[in-house]
Amino acid sequence: MSQHDRPLPEGLRPETLAVRTALAPSQYGENSEALFLTSAFVQPDAETSARRFAESEDFTYARTSNPTVRSLEARLAAMEGTEGAIATASGMSAILLICMGLLKAGDHVICSRSVFGSTMNLFAKEFGKFGVETTFVSQTDLNEWRAALKPTTKLLFAETPTNPLTEVCDIQALADIAHGAGALLAVDNTYCSPVLQQPAKLGADLIMHSGTKYLDGQGRVMAGALCGPNRLIKDVFGPVMRTAGMVLAPFNAWVVLKGLETLSLRMRGLSEQAMKVAHWLEARPEVARVFYPALPSHPQHELAMRQQGGLGGAVLSFELKADSPEAARAAAFHLIDSTRVLSVATNLGDTKSIITHPATTSHGRLSEAQRQAAGISQGLIRLAVGLEHVDDITDDLLRGISTLKHSK
Repeated sequence: MSQHDRPLPEGLRPETLAVRTALAPSQYGENSEALFLTSAFVQPDAETSARRFAESEDFTYARTSNPTVRSLEARLAAMEGTEGAIATASGMSAILLICMGLLKAGDHVICSRSVFGSTMNLFAKEFGKFGVETTFVSQTDLNEWRAALKPTTKLLFAETPTNPLTEVCDIQALADIAHGAGALLAVDNTYCSPVLQQPAKLGADLIMHSGTKYLDGQGRVMAGALCGPNRLIKDVFGPVMRTAGMVLAPFNAWVVLKGLETLSLRMRGLSEQAMKVAHWLEARPEVARVFYPALPSHPQHELAMRQQGGLGGAVLSFELKADSPEAARAAAFHLIDSTRVLSVATNLGDTKSIITHPATTSHGRLSEAQRQAAGISQGLIRLAVGLEHVDDITDDLLRGISTLKHSK
């Protein structure tokens, strides 16, 4: 699709697709995509109305379609290199849509045990109530994924890099495992965005996004999306969306649509910033370990650089040295509370740097055994690096790190 009446030429680069892919403009010729705030669309006559409702293609009702949302879907699909995309109200609702569209009682899911805490709860608790079984395995051990396969396995779900330890899985290898068992592979691409990696090119069947993060880019709205082939996006998830209604609001779609235009510049700039912060943290004696894919010390460094275009992304985590879990938690709280520039929040993907304590926030509802299995210690801090001057970011971290001996 194109912003103009003339179709876009083939072979355009992702940066151009991120700016130019959209529905054609209205009769007014707007250069910036229009925001259509309407719940219903007037039909010219009853026969046309009947046809459009039956085909579910044209604009009839905002729960089924909207021009602004459609532009976002077309743009994101073009950037991910997939046939289609479907936008949802949040990232978690996108995963919910996967479950509702693909799974039934008796089906089996294999999921990395290192994924976002709410993702684990959605599979294990919420869909466990409906008879869907989930096996959680190591993010990086392919043998565990293979060993977990059952005749009832329908879906493999991975998040790469993971939140918050930035573990990287081999997408191509997992795709081969899934397809060999007649299952599908879904990849959460929130951390990297299509700028750094395109999982479909590595064999993934579905790509999931929390558009709340880097696709928006300024922490303004909630949004989610699934990208994939039309046999899934239109034929499977489309009917579920029309029935269940986890639709993305047009205003939120417009905000994310505009965010995509600067995504490439932001992801490259943020990755550069994060690399500098990671190096600084790795040199601090108070820090036990830094988790960041672009560091040579990262266990999956070489794989990450191949899959992510040589960049590490904007999120890193680090673990503070401590003698006990209680001391580690106190040290982490002290560092976080000592900051004056960084935002203490649980989001990521903003232009503002955000610092958080995963064990008591994003993974706070998991059991201690689940947290330990996922490697989430009490001394772990996650930092989503923003666009402030990098020296101001490290100076703000130094306020807490340099006074850790005074923490209680």
